[in-house]
Amino acid sequence: MERSELAGRIYDVSHLEGKFQLRSGQISNEYFDKYLFESDPELLRAIAVQLSAMIPDETEVLAGLEMGGIPIAAALSMQTGIPAVFVRKQAKEYGTCKLAEGIDVDGKRVCIIEDVVTTGGQIVLSANDLRQLGADIKCVVAVILRDTRGRENLAKEGLQLFPLFTMEELKASRIP
Repeated sequence: MERSELAGRIYDVSHLEGKFQLRSGQISNEYFDKYLFESDPELLRAIAVQLSAMIPDETEVLAGLEMGGIPIAAALSMQTGIPAVFVRKQAKEYGTCKLAEGIDVDGKRVCIIEDVVTTGGQIVLSANDLRQLGADIKCVVAVILRDTRGRENLAKEGLQLFPLFTMEELKASRIP
């Protein structure tokens, strides 16, 4: 699927209008329901194909953030052959009590995978958690950059963001 067609399909499937509170606390009159494009196998496959070209060559592990980054990381892992870990917001309190489920990230070059970036707040928290586990993290790959402040906030933490689409690109895909 061509990039421009993918943008239009993501917009059509997941764009909602109404009143929504974002994770950042902001109120928005529009929302991209990421689970609507992540649960569509055709769209998820097309997203993985497009995003795979954006993964830095030196990446050894893909870190999908709970919860929206996990299906994207799994699809990217299948597309690229790069192992994935699934990162919780908090370590579970039973069983293995792990924060990152999957292979060990200690000493590995890790690329964080996320669905939608607004302020980047959760990405910063998760990057710091992964760094405490020994991960070397310099990049984040995301499907949608909702707000440019997200890129700025991540840069302050030494993280370079590679979004597949900006919010403006998705909106422009629907203008005749």
